[in-house]
Amino acid sequence: MSSSSFSSVTDGNDINPPPPSSSSDVVSATTATAAAAAPSSASSAIDFLTLCHSLKTTKRTGWVRRDVQNPESIADHMCRMGLMALIASDIPGIDRDKCVKMTIVHDIAEAIVGDITPSDGISKDEKSRREREALDHMCKLLGGGSRAKEVAELWMEYEENSSSEAKIVKDFDKVEMILQALEYENEQGVDLDEFFQSTAGKFQTDVGKAWALEIASRRKKN
Repeated sequence: MSSSSFSSVTDGNDINPPPPSSSSDVVSATTATAAAAAPSSASSAIDFLTLCHSLKTTKRTGWVRRDVQNPESIADHMCRMGLMALIASDIPGIDRDKCVKMTIVHDIAEAIVGDITPSDGISKDEKSRREREALDHMCKLLGGGSRAKEVAELWMEYEENSSSEAKIVKDFDKVEMILQALEYENEQGVDLDEFFQSTAGKFQTDVGKAWALEIASRRKKN
């Protein structure tokens, strides 16, 4: 978190300085400044959020291709991952707030490129290139600055699996998917075993392994 300070300099030869501003003058000046700055920042924010609307309407590709009825959206997936980060037990050295933010950001480029899966025949390098390009566009749309920088850094940290928080969020991504697969199997009677097979042995953290084991245990009981 950064803070700003403001200072003024007066001429020491000024014999008759202007009287101090009244509180109403200060409020008026502050309001005028905010009003002048607001349209630009507000416009950037709404442009960014409007683009993110597609995260709410784009269905997750894996479920669509398996003929799941009323499949979740990208935003649905991201939302429950955020809840996972929020409710997970404290882990020494792990920044919970960063994990929550990372879950919100990790699939954000899909607002432009869509939900690209291995079965699309697109290489990992090409997928990453498209998503980085999309992220750059979104950060510019947001107007740059500290918030855009934070979004970009969180996304890159996740993409590169370069921190302990990223490893946990990567696990939450897989855990959320197999939990959703179990729910679709129970609700719709479909066989989604391939999703469990694709994640087997790929969890990196204790919390990811424990939650995946619990989901597998419940699936066996069914």
